Amino acid sequence: MGQDCLMRITALAGGVGGARFLRGLRDALDADPVLAQSEITIIANTGDDITLFGLRVSPDVDTLLYTLGGGISERQGWGRDEDTRQVMGELAAYGVGPQWFGLGDKDLGTHIARSLWLGEGATPSEITTRLAQRWGLPERGLRLLPMSDQPVETHVIVTRPEGPEAIHFQQWWVGEGAATPAERFAAVGLDRAVAAPGVLDAIREADIVLLPPSNPIVSIGIILGVSGVRDALRGTPAPVVGVSPIISGKPVRGHADTCLEVVGVEASARGVAGLYADFLDGWLVDPQDAGQPAPAGVRWTPRAYDAPLLMGDRAGAARLARAALDLALEVGSATPAGVGGA
Repeated sequence: MGQDCLMRITALAGGVGGARFLRGLRDALDADPVLAQSEITIIANTGDDITLFGLRVSPDVDTLLYTLGGGISERQGWGRDEDTRQVMGELAAYGVGPQWFGLGDKDLGTHIARSLWLGEGATPSEITTRLAQRWGLPERGLRLLPMSDQPVETHVIVTRPEGPEAIHFQQWWVGEGAATPAERFAAVGLDRAVAAPGVLDAIREADIVLLPPSNPIVSIGIILGVSGVRDALRGTPAPVVGVSPIISGKPVRGHADTCLEVVGVEASARGVAGLYADFLDGWLVDPQDAGQPAPAGVRWTPRAYDAPLLMGDRAGAARLARAALDLALEVGSATPAGVGGA
């Protein structure tokens, strides 16, 4: 981190929701003369990674890159802005699939570069640094780290008429709209994954740790499964504050409620917070969920946002991120040195 850095913020993030929240956080910091020099380290989920058409695709990393670097398709929330799909059209003409995962022509440049560099022996951490430089993230006080350099792929055991079948998470999520009944998730390779260089230090040395409203099972939950990450969160002296991805039992975006149902967790702000209860200090919820107190014996402080817990436009994301930051500053002010609790 830079020597003039005022505050070191570390965030664990998935794709669209995490990326928009973190862009809002950067905007909120830039608008504050006192905090503008603060730096953000983002630990990205790579459990969604998949190989398509011979290319290694890292959806959450790329969504973070494009959103924070100014190249995202705002309409979709993923992929490149003003992209075309001529290559996908040619592949379809040849009968090459899958066609359910759309890759734009500009987007393919990222995947080709990543795959070439992997073939040359570069690690995902090294590759992510190169990609982040192309998108100007370091100049904005943003550092992007993959959760691990070891490959992890989330699979879903789904129920078919002929019996259970294991499919890649992306097929279930994108290709089948998470509509196929699922029995469980299997994070292949997670048992061998170790934290990428810089990940554990970013948590241990942070002034604040934030959990954006990313999917608690297949985004943040996968990051937490990487060896050492959960222990680092338990031991960090920094306040750890999260934003609920659930409003009155419904997900802010995507199919988080379906994922929670698969693992047997109540689809509620309280249910998600329970997944983080061993390290969470503050929890920002929608006003509709303000009546859900923290269970006895946990240390997290629930706080209702003063508006619907939705980012909406970019200004709304900045306002939400600022509220999470303020909650972290508040609970952190009462935290004795070296103790990660309020």
